[in-house]
Amino acid sequence: MTDDLNRAINEAVQAGDQEKVALSVQEALDRGVPAIEVLDQALVPGMQALGERFTQGEVYLPEILISIRAMNRGVDLLRPNFTGEEIAREGTVVLGTVEGDLHDIGKNLVKMMLEGNGFRVVDLGVDVPPASFAAAAQEHDPDIVAVSSLLTTTMTTLAEVMDVLKTSGVRDKVGVIVGGAPLTQEFADSIGADGFADDCVSAVAEVKRLMATR
Repeated sequence: MTDDLNRAINEAVQAGDQEKVALSVQEALDRGVPAIEVLDQALVPGMQALGERFTQGEVYLPEILISIRAMNRGVDLLRPNFTGEEIAREGTVVLGTVEGDLHDIGKNLVKMMLEGNGFRVVDLGVDVPPASFAAAAQEHDPDIVAVSSLLTTTMTTLAEVMDVLKTSGVRDKVGVIVGGAPLTQEFADSIGADGFADDCVSAVAEVKRLMATR
């Protein structure tokens, strides 16, 4: 891909400009650039750069959301050109919000960020019983199980998820990451989770960290 087209897509993602992302991605495809190259060299680096700016306090979650939508516009154009291996090249994550909790905004942001970074995401939705996380882990053979809790009243359910993963025999096969407003690293440690994230950007970084150690 040419540097000018690469730069245009990268900058459009960071600016959250859906139309420019779509036009530039389509131009790349029309030029015969492989879809995976457009994703790896332009779309993902644009989102990663925005993630860095987020950690430095230069942008905030509303900008992240707008950019995710712009990136997904580009990914939608690329998707018909991907092979199955390319779509899930980074691994598989089972994701859901625990039973008793109907919050999904944070979970959905994490899902979009993970998909934008090359992960296959199995989204179980909200109000997910502990046994359903274990069943999904058995069915989909994921690398990571990511569990969200936004209510203090459902924090104890996270420990139940860990217990069911153990009793079902899948705990040693998956990394487990937890996140949500009331949670802390200390809480994650106390229930035996492998990782903790307090926003969608750090969730991607934590999933990648766990993947690298497995």
